[in-house]
Amino acid sequence: MSCRWSLSLAFLALSAAPVFPQAPAKLASNPGLVALELGHWKPVQNGIDYRKLTLERSEPKYLIDLKIFRFDTRWLTPRLVISSYFQMSGATVKTLAEKSGAVAAINANYFDEKGRPLGFLKTTSREINRTISKSSLFTGVFGVKELTAFIQHRDAFNAAHIDEALQAGPLLLNRGTALEITRGQGRYSRRSVIGIDREQRLIIAVTDGLFSGLSWVELQELFAVRHWRIEATDLLNLDGGGSAQLYLKTANLEEYIAGTTEIPVAIGFFRKGH
Repeated sequence: MSCRWSLSLAFLALSAAPVFPQAPAKLASNPGLVALELGHWKPVQNGIDYRKLTLERSEPKYLIDLKIFRFDTRWLTPRLVISSYFQMSGATVKTLAEKSGAVAAINANYFDEKGRPLGFLKTTSREINRTISKSSLFTGVFGVKELTAFIQHRDAFNAAHIDEALQAGPLLLNRGTALEITRGQGRYSRRSVIGIDREQRLIIAVTDGLFSGLSWVELQELFAVRHWRIEATDLLNLDGGGSAQLYLKTANLEEYIAGTTEIPVAIGFFRKGH
């Protein structure tokens, strides 16, 4: 990511007026990407909101739906869901949500062809991979400590006394700052992300479409700059491409964004007390 864009993003985040643009609106990071519909947050049930952004890319020309769910942690709590706990080497997020009782689930960490995690992975019962990868890609950690979720840079991560954690990346936003990405920052792909906003709500999002996607720099702008009304302070990229998938089912809404491959680990969201 260029220094010019880093400074531009910081300037926009600080100086943007509290008047939101009407669609269509071009992204500052890429004027060839236009937001046709910004959508608005709609309550799904207590503690869950849903929103969809529709974007259009001019070259190559295609539409992108970015589907976003927001969870109030007073009502819901995240936990890692491991397919091997259900005697499966891999499964879809829908299957993992149904078997675990999660209201929602999103794909989690990167893994190899045998389903083994490529970075740190710990559940409440055991450490599956205790090695913290130094890859330029795996720069972030999502975890839970004493029922509180966190996202942080791997260099600040301490594996002691945490309940659960997984390593993924790149870390896109850290405490409100867009981080410089040194590898593949402009490449378009199917994406899945998890974030935390200014109200300490958890956010998950997936690009819906097998042959369309966003770059990491575009995600940084959409989630950080207040024009787009998401305003995450921390944002972690999860395994994308064919692994990117999301499932949610409540009494009022069922949403399934299917991937093209089964996954060994998901992040599930559970009603408290369940």
